[in-house]
Amino acid sequence: MNGPEPWHLRTRRFLRATDQRAQLVRAARLVRRLVPGDELPDDPLTPSSSRSSDRIARLLSDAGADRPSATRELGLAAVQAWQAASRRTTHPDPSAGVTILFTDLVGFSSWALHAGDDRVLALLRAVADVSKSVITGHGGSVVKGLGDGVMAVFGDTGRSVLAAHETCSAVAAVQAEGYHPRLRAGLHRGHPHRVGADYFGVDVNIAARVMAAANGDEVLASAAVINALDPETVLTRRRRGFRAKGVPPDLQVYSVHPTYDS
Repeated sequence: MNGPEPWHLRTRRFLRATDQRAQLVRAARLVRRLVPGDELPDDPLTPSSSRSSDRIARLLSDAGADRPSATRELGLAAVQAWQAASRRTTHPDPSAGVTILFTDLVGFSSWALHAGDDRVLALLRAVADVSKSVITGHGGSVVKGLGDGVMAVFGDTGRSVLAAHETCSAVAAVQAEGYHPRLRAGLHRGHPHRVGADYFGVDVNIAARVMAAANGDEVLASAAVINALDPETVLTRRRRGFRAKGVPPDLQVYSVHPTYDS
């Protein structure tokens, strides 16, 4: 004859039943909707919050996803608020001037045509993850993912050059069958318009055009970036014949490489 159910099993069953009560789950979901930020956990392809919060959000979202849970909803609401606060506090004020970074994978589209969706997504997530790690490590803020690249902003121009080169090196170490990832990067300093967590305007367009002119593993920068750097900390070489739509015709662009580590 079986004895009474142990107290810890009864307690566990009670808590689980309570956690799954429809009324409590609805209330927790309402709280989550009222919290600022995105309701879905961030994907590395759209990096915008701290790496730790991304991981926690994905763990919470995956944990017991087959059943309702008030605890999970409240946990995601907390991470949501954390990510929203991170976005508000880490993006520099453009009124003081910011350095804009764009990156892009060279030769990616041709490889992706034959690689298959799973391998493509795995590579893009790896590239986004290492890019965000390096950029935030140098005090930059990733504004948004661009598929096979990112847009980021920095208050410190010197750190932006270091971050651009280290990101290229980190991405080159990512493994992908049949493809050797090579990143190109472009930098421009200016006063773009900030709308929420994003930036718009001519200066953003210039940074993107500068990046598009770079070769694999190369960092190009406008004269505005070069002028903001200590000349003893970088090596520069003028890119002759630079032309691009939507940028000033007299824009000067340089290949730039740091001469120090920090």
